[in-house]
Amino acid sequence: MSEPERPPQPLVVSLAALTVVSGIVDAVSYLGLGHVFTANMTGNVVLVAFGLAGAPGFSVTASLCALGCFVGGAITGGRLARRVQPYRSLLMLAVRLEAGFTAAAAVIAGTVAVLGAGWPRYTVIALLAFAMGIRNAIVQRLTFPEMTTTVLTGTLTKLASDSSLAGGTNHNAAYRTTSVLCMFGGALVGAVLVVHLQPGWALGIACMLLVTTAAYFSRAAPLELGLAP
Repeated sequence: MSEPERPPQPLVVSLAALTVVSGIVDAVSYLGLGHVFTANMTGNVVLVAFGLAGAPGFSVTASLCALGCFVGGAITGGRLARRVQPYRSLLMLAVRLEAGFTAAAAVIAGTVAVLGAGWPRYTVIALLAFAMGIRNAIVQRLTFPEMTTTVLTGTLTKLASDSSLAGGTNHNAAYRTTSVLCMFGGALVGAVLVVHLQPGWALGIACMLLVTTAAYFSRAAPLELGLAP
C-alpha cells in the first residue's frame, strides 16, 4: 500500500498551534473553573459520573454545561461547514470565532474578583466549550486526521500500535508526537499561569495564539495550506 501524501507544512504548524491552545484552555478550565474541561469532552463524561457518585470537588452542573455548550458549538460548526467553502475559508472562520470567544472569556477572567463560582464560572465555561465545539466540527472535516487538536487517546493508540515496537513502520509518528507535545506544552504553560498568576493571563495568551494563527491562514495561499476547493 502506498504512503499517503504528506500534509503541507503550514497546515501542520497551524493545527499544532490549535493543539497548544487546547492544552491552555483545559488547564484554565480544570484548575481555574473547578474540575471541568472545556476541550476534552471525554473527561467531562467521566466527571459527570464522579459527581453523580458523590465524589467531592466535582460539579455535575458545570460538566453538563460544558458538554451542552460543546455540542451546541459542534452543531453550529456543522452548519457552517455546509455553507462556507472552501475549507481554507471555513477554517479561518473557525479560528477567528474561537479567538473572539476566548477573548471574551479572558476579559471576564481578568476582571472578576472570583472566577470559579457563580455567573463568571458558567459564562467562561460556556464560551470556551462552545468555541471548541465549532473548531472540532470543522477540523474533523479536513483531510488530515492525524492531528485532531483536542483528543489524544486515539493519537497515542496509533502512535504505539504503528510503532516499530509493535512491528509497525512508525507511520506518521512525527505528526502524532507533535500533537502530544503541543498538548503537553499548552497545558504546562496554562497551569503555570493559572497557579502563579491568574487565568486571565493564560486565556490572553491563548487568544494571541489564535489571532496569530488566523493571520497566518489569511496570508498563506490555499494550495500552501492544502485547503483549496
